[in-house]
Amino acid sequence: MKDKLHTGELYLPGDEEIFREQLACLDRLYDFNATRPTELDKRTEMLREMFAEFGENSYIEPPLHSNWGGKHAHFGKNVYANFNLTLVDDTHIYVGDGTMLGPNVILATAGHPILPELRVEQYQYNFPIHIGKNCWLGAGVIVLPGVTIEDNTVVGAGSIVTRDLPANVVAVGNPCRVLREIGEKDREYYFRDRKINL
Repeated sequence: MKDKLHTGELYLPGDEEIFREQLACLDRLYDFNATRPTELDKRTEMLREMFAEFGENSYIEPPLHSNWGGKHAHFGKNVYANFNLTLVDDTHIYVGDGTMLGPNVILATAGHPILPELRVEQYQYNFPIHIGKNCWLGAGVIVLPGVTIEDNTVVGAGSIVTRDLPANVVAVGNPCRVLREIGEKDREYYFRDRKINL
């Protein structure tokens, strides 16, 4: 069963070998979430051990929720994740350099078949998520299995991303759709009528 975690095939997540390994990851996640706010270096060290990759100057604000404690998560450099990030990391999640994840973002790689007979047996499948460099996912964004979000894209708060999003766009909604390209107005204004004065 464990071999099927990363293939997209149907498998049974309650398999004894999977459960044993997953439980050890969850114990480590518990320890991470119990760290004190002043233990920043300890948090970073733990995340580097827990995650498949955890880049320089990246930070996750506890509590972090994760099926595998980050074991299948690959975070680049300078990634920031706010409170209550949920990683359904039953297979690989890739987050590029400089990407920001707002509070209560969910990155879910796992799904279950529509056919009731298969769900009764508790079958599951997993497809990876890819998020590019310098993206911003607003508060409460949900990204579903198999989705790719390309570089520099902004996803509005509360959006549910069911399909791939191209680079350099603002996308919002449920299901999430491209609203517009990032353009010249964005070079002048940072929020509504507020001008950039840097």
